Amino acid sequence: MKIISASYVLTFDTDFSIIKDGAIVFDEKVIEVGSFDYILEKYPDCEHTKLNENSVLMPGLINSHIHLEFSANKTTLKYANFYSWLNSVIRYREKLIEKAKTPLIELELKKLLKTGTTTIGAISSYSFDLEACLKSPINKVFFCEVIGSKADMIDTLFADFKARIKDAQKHTSKNFKVGIAIHSPYSVHPFLVREVLNIAKEQDLAVTSHFLESKEEKEWLNKDEGSFLEFFKNFLNQEKATSKPLEFLNLFKQVKNISFTHCVEADFEELEKIKSLNATINHCVTSNRFLNNSRLNLESLDEIPFSIGTDGLSSNNSLSMFDELRACLSIHYEKDIVKFSKTLLKSATVNGAKALGLNKGRLESGFDADIIGIYLPDNIEDIEDIYMHVILHTKYVNSVIIGGKFV
Repeated sequence: MKIISASYVLTFDTDFSIIKDGAIVFDEKVIEVGSFDYILEKYPDCEHTKLNENSVLMPGLINSHIHLEFSANKTTLKYANFYSWLNSVIRYREKLIEKAKTPLIELELKKLLKTGTTTIGAISSYSFDLEACLKSPINKVFFCEVIGSKADMIDTLFADFKARIKDAQKHTSKNFKVGIAIHSPYSVHPFLVREVLNIAKEQDLAVTSHFLESKEEKEWLNKDEGSFLEFFKNFLNQEKATSKPLEFLNLFKQVKNISFTHCVEADFEELEKIKSLNATINHCVTSNRFLNNSRLNLESLDEIPFSIGTDGLSSNNSLSMFDELRACLSIHYEKDIVKFSKTLLKSATVNGAKALGLNKGRLESGFDADIIGIYLPDNIEDIEDIYMHVILHTKYVNSVIIGGKFV
């Protein structure tokens, strides 16, 4: 057992307890959290790390939706329009994937650690990022992605998917779990979705999918019209969408851990279905802005929890969660910055853990000991402001603990 203490401990328990001059006792799990004096008296013989003045301990950040295979993109892909971006992805996909070798992805994973991310939901289209993920101490839910809307290709695509997921599962460990990603309702045939979800149900795997990211997608799924009609005719000789949005969502019944990414064009009925599935929405605000998509209407979510994802460098200029949280504060400009900062950090911890089906995101007895330590530039005058100042002033973290180990 070890102890780490700081000026403030943000627990993210159900009461959002903040402990001034607090300490955490941990091994692989959090054992106890309390005041510095209480913990040291109760556990006098434990190894103790004490952070300096104006220090904050909190749960490690959880990036619930990230693509690593496109980490080579900087200035190649076309932004400002979803359809133009999609065509540029098709055009330059092989070039970018070829450049994103294991050392490059390893570097990005190290940057994630330095910026406070201790857990990721990695969407892997080809498993080219598998080696780098396995080498990193970051906790991973490695989502093997399935894609393909042509009926005559289902058997081949399903066989390839099963081979990739079987290979990934060979590496299952306490910090590497396998999940299933379904690319989107417009790009995966419903027969293939059903087969893949049967695996998820049988093996109790977390599942994620992009859903209604753009106006173009919505128009195609509901009306078989718009720029996607041109895209599907050109690439797949297809003139009708294979499923409607609600039909797609209905396929996810009885899946335990589900998240849907973006959902910026989801209407009331679709959001009600997402809520009934007990799903989480992965909010990727920078990606939505860069591609000129709509902004997620947080007021319309009702009781649907939302988590925070950076998406990939194919549609973002940073994978730092603190950069993403600052972007959220700016783009949701109508929100009270103090209250919303608290909501955002909960989304980046507690809700991220829910999205991925993990026992993380809280500094509370029995939860995984994933902890970050940061320093604020000055004293906190009003304790309610601490969540806001953590977001505003943190670029890099000073301490990272994953599974009870300093990394």
